[in-house]
Amino acid sequence: MKKSLVKKITAVILTVFMVTSLVACSASTTDKGTNGKKLKVGIIQMIENGAFDDMRDGFIQELRDKGYSEDQLEIVTKNAQGDTATLNTIAQEMSDGTYDLVATIATPASQTFVNMKSETPQVFIAVSDPVKAGIVSSMEKPDHNATGTSNPIPVQKIIDLSKNLTPGIKTFGIIYNTSEVNSVSTVNKAKEYMAAQGYAVKEAVVTNSSEVQQGIEGLLSDVDAIFIPNDSVIQNAMPTVAEAAKTAKKPVYGSSAVMVNSGALATVAIGDKAIGAATADMAIEILKGKSPADIPAVNVEAKDTVINQTTADAIGITIPTDSSQSTTIVK
Repeated sequence: MKKSLVKKITAVILTVFMVTSLVACSASTTDKGTNGKKLKVGIIQMIENGAFDDMRDGFIQELRDKGYSEDQLEIVTKNAQGDTATLNTIAQEMSDGTYDLVATIATPASQTFVNMKSETPQVFIAVSDPVKAGIVSSMEKPDHNATGTSNPIPVQKIIDLSKNLTPGIKTFGIIYNTSEVNSVSTVNKAKEYMAAQGYAVKEAVVTNSSEVQQGIEGLLSDVDAIFIPNDSVIQNAMPTVAEAAKTAKKPVYGSSAVMVNSGALATVAIGDKAIGAATADMAIEILKGKSPADIPAVNVEAKDTVINQTTADAIGITIPTDSSQSTTIVK
């Protein structure tokens, strides 16, 4: 009888111990997100420029603001410095299963990672046309283990802004790199709208930043204004474009606020940090266990007009005094 009683007491103690351990383990999973281990998020960008840096910073800050401290979440950022082979290597490294999620900034990085067919969830930041780029088949029901944000360039708003700021334009020039699908897509939309508005269009095509100066100088002699799509090659060479345009007294309309900060006359755009933060909110849903396929990709609307006062002065443009409250003047 005594032995039987001891066995019963021992069994009760073991049961209590096991239940307590399971509860503790469950609490740990809730607190840390994945079986108590520190989460790891990778960020890939093709090149270093103001727009991509702001998107990255907005993404990281939102994660931290939403409670993912450095003790809970390791963030690894890698930059290909414009080199396609390096970008491919980075994508391979981050697709090896050691990351809980990978964020990719803009189209080239996003295409490269999705082509890895990784089991690691992906969120893309500011891809202008994710469907045409092959990153997802549908915005509403994303596939390829990826979802994210799109920033379709508001071509119509930018061209309409040019009518107000610099009326009298008859011919637009467009300079871009044909190897970027995002750039080509925006150029096609711009040419279609420009033609519908009665503008003539001339193009200059480049393959790298070293060709930009010759391309823009040749284009400026035949046009009244320049439109720059969301093109990383041209954006990286914006100071060159801006200086040439100032010398020629011709306005440049860019596709991002960073282009205006670099000397373009004006644009209509979304804040780059804001789109990074919006993507981070989607990443948080995935880190909490949701599948990318259950999170629709979203278009983030551009509403903010940005005008460069220094450039306006240099080319003799007077900024209208009736500019709306959503207009930002930079110098």
